[in-house]
Amino acid sequence: MTEVHPRDRFDLQPSSAAEAAFEDARGRDRLHHAWLLTGPEGLGKATFAYRAARRLLGAAPDPSRGPLGARPDDPVSRLISAQSHPDLLVLERLVENGKVKKSISVDQARDLPEFFSKSPSQARARVAIIDAADDLNINAANALLKILEEPPEHGVLLMVTHSPGRLLATIRSRCRRLSFQPWSEAAIRDLLVRHGEVEPDDADRIAAMAGGSPGAALGLASAATMEADALAHRWVSGDALDRAEALSVADGFRGAEGPAKFERIMDRLIAAVKARALSASTAEGQAWADLWSQLSEIPERTAGLNLDRADALAGALTALERTRAVAAGRTR
Repeated sequence: MTEVHPRDRFDLQPSSAAEAAFEDARGRDRLHHAWLLTGPEGLGKATFAYRAARRLLGAAPDPSRGPLGARPDDPVSRLISAQSHPDLLVLERLVENGKVKKSISVDQARDLPEFFSKSPSQARARVAIIDAADDLNINAANALLKILEEPPEHGVLLMVTHSPGRLLATIRSRCRRLSFQPWSEAAIRDLLVRHGEVEPDDADRIAAMAGGSPGAALGLASAATMEADALAHRWVSGDALDRAEALSVADGFRGAEGPAKFERIMDRLIAAVKARALSASTAEGQAWADLWSQLSEIPERTAGLNLDRADALAGALTALERTRAVAAGRTR
């Protein structure tokens, strides 16, 4: 399955309660100028932001796609998907030289006052999306605060946050909050089957893996990810690693697809180790929990320091073998 950006998702309704609350405020002309979309990552908060933006910018409603649904072929929808709507500004981490920057800069945040100072050109309002507000550096956060202190007359700000506690209290206090809750396994399974992403049996497995996140579920619903997950569980639960198999996986880290393949196998390996830690006895569980903590740092450190991905995987598998020996009561 090809990953779909939130701006191009039309048939995923992240939260009916959030959409109903937003539509109620919009219908009564009591729309707050700033909305804080909170909840764990992967619950569809950015998808909601784009759905709300389409309606605010005049896209014709499509009730079959939920309260904030709009047709993909609507002119407004097409402009947003093309990232060319003049009344929409999106702040997110920039990509430079193929790498995603660590934060949203103050220069990006300073675009907000100029953007909101202008009258809408095609719609009744101007809309800005920050995805995610957690990524604002301190100077960018202070620049944002100035907008919140003097709300624009025809502006709406939609801010995604996975960790609202990290934001300035003065930012949180000036926003209306919409909370997004994890989905049940049954709801995620229905989503996968309804969208025709996977077979029903695989949908059950993915729903259990997704941790209540529809975004994670949709990301897992690919043959490559399912294969990586099966391999990771075999490495964690097996008696001995097949080093030839591991070398073959590492060979795939070369080329343009290498980083994505590395991230995919490490993500599933970390998840498999976490599952083992949660299911193990108390004595064994600590060893697996320690390994989980150790492996969780590898992807970011490998990317940040530009380390060799094959070496990183080899180190992870060596640590895995050591942990398996310790957990079994052996030492090497």
